[in-house]
Amino acid sequence: MAAKFPSRSASETGRAIVDLVRSSGVISRVELAERSGLTGASISRTVKRLLDDGLLVETGQGDPTGGKRRTLLELNTQGRYAVGVSVDDARLTYVLINLRGEVVGQLTSGGAGPAEPRVVVRRMAKEVMGLLKRHRVRSVRDVTGIGVAIPGRLDARGHSMRASREATEWEQYALESALGEATGLPVTLEHDYVCAALGEFWVGRIPATADFICFYAATGFGGGIVLEGEVYRGSSANAGEIGHMTLDVDGPRCWCGSRGCLEAFAGPRTVVAKALARRGVAARLGLTGTPQDLRADFAAVAAAAVAGDADCSVLVRESARYVSAAVLSLANVMDLDRVVLSGPAFAEAGPLYLDAAQDAVSNLSFMRQVHPVTIELSQLGLSSAAVGAATVALDENLLVPAQQGPALTRGPRGRRALTGGSAP
Repeated sequence: MAAKFPSRSASETGRAIVDLVRSSGVISRVELAERSGLTGASISRTVKRLLDDGLLVETGQGDPTGGKRRTLLELNTQGRYAVGVSVDDARLTYVLINLRGEVVGQLTSGGAGPAEPRVVVRRMAKEVMGLLKRHRVRSVRDVTGIGVAIPGRLDARGHSMRASREATEWEQYALESALGEATGLPVTLEHDYVCAALGEFWVGRIPATADFICFYAATGFGGGIVLEGEVYRGSSANAGEIGHMTLDVDGPRCWCGSRGCLEAFAGPRTVVAKALARRGVAARLGLTGTPQDLRADFAAVAAAAVAGDADCSVLVRESARYVSAAVLSLANVMDLDRVVLSGPAFAEAGPLYLDAAQDAVSNLSFMRQVHPVTIELSQLGLSSAAVGAATVALDENLLVPAQQGPALTRGPRGRRALTGGSAP
């Protein structure tokens, strides 16, 4: 059945055709017309332009059907690339993807830490160019842009508002334009948890029709919310702050000013603080308790919990119990098909969190007798947000002519449709 596309610009039509080719692998012009609902003439014009731009290639002919054999089309995987960067205090993770969304290059370096933004941006630019050179990308003109996954909030202009208890010079820093000027490439900022959700979709594990949340855990918690194939963004494009879901109105004070937030009960900072308060744990695990070592400290506690350390097991399982309550609430409120646990905080103790969430949802979900809810760990590991960020750059700038270069600023973000993945 054809997907009837509404009236759209040539660029939008081209993107839709690229998405159909990507999801099909190989396809003929006739099949594109049938699946898109566009006229043969429109398909011919668009395909010619995409061939001329190097986005598509002709790849032989289909089986005979009684008439002229149909010429098949597929993506030119060397036609365009995009870079994704996941930024946090502990590490910078870079990926290079091709038009199919396949990761063809990867790099990890030290995190942003306490360094000044301009110093980090200089390093990011150098590392991006090194990644491109290492993987023989012929020219920056073949790169659609850089997607950057960041924690915290975004303002109306898309600038970083990395609000936290340790607010630094990153607050309101114009990372987008600074990195764009340093690399000469268009840059798009996005929430790390939204990028993680996009990464899950693009690797082809989640159907485009699924309603799901990517529950992302780093130093805090966030959720990439996907409903009916679109990222739900909220009125200011900041939907998904799961870490500040109130679990107890009389609970502990959270750094955000509220009480009883999920982060206050279960976040890595809370787990580490409780570990430091237990006799001998800090010395045994080498914990420092400093903000810059939060991720490393939590990883040490989580690894010890998985290994059977009694003190750490109690702390991580308590955190998992609160996380599972949040997952259950989200599944009930939003009638979800699936929840994916992703992010660096789940890297060491993910199975403990997964078991708790699966148990809560399977036994207590309000819809458990109507439909199952799948709870799973991400298979993308620490690169999920970077992969999603790269797909953002690919989607945003794919059909902007390389010689012109897209603008570095955009209007307010709308809801992002998941049209680019390989899922059915």
